[in-house]
Amino acid sequence: MFARVLPIALLAAAITLFVLGLGNAQTPPAPQGQGTAPQAYRPGLGDLMTMTVQPRHTKLGLAGQEKNWVYAAYELHELEEAFERAARVWPMYRKTNIAELVVATTKEPMEAVSQAIKAADGPKFAEAYGRLTATCNACHQSTERAMIVIQAPKTSPFPDQDFRSAKP
Repeated sequence: MFARVLPIALLAAAITLFVLGLGNAQTPPAPQGQGTAPQAYRPGLGDLMTMTVQPRHTKLGLAGQEKNWVYAAYELHELEEAFERAARVWPMYRKTNIAELVVATTKEPMEAVSQAIKAADGPKFAEAYGRLTATCNACHQSTERAMIVIQAPKTSPFPDQDFRSAKP
């Protein structure tokens, strides 16, 4: 009996797998309107700040706290680029010229952070990083986003990254 049922069961299984496989091979839906390309993704200014600026600010602070000057220099550069991207995507936000505001408010504190990193000076870094952080908050206040308050990190939200200097 088993010998007669097995070929039928195998055939039924093969047909089922074949049908299920065809169900997964769907063609994508036709685009809305002929000849229109999909609209490019443009993240909001808040998205860019949360995705690119804030993590770089945090990592810069953590690197400075650990006196990992090589990594702090890297994150400072990444932070500068994150601000540049945000300003390029959103040169104007409401009535505020973000491109001008970012340069005007971050240039001096970022230069002070850079000098502290080059000097490998922990106290000087902490003071300059504090000024940079205060600048972030002043910008939030001037753009009617005072509820966003940035601070130096107290713990790392990056449990998979060691911010201490690499040992040779």
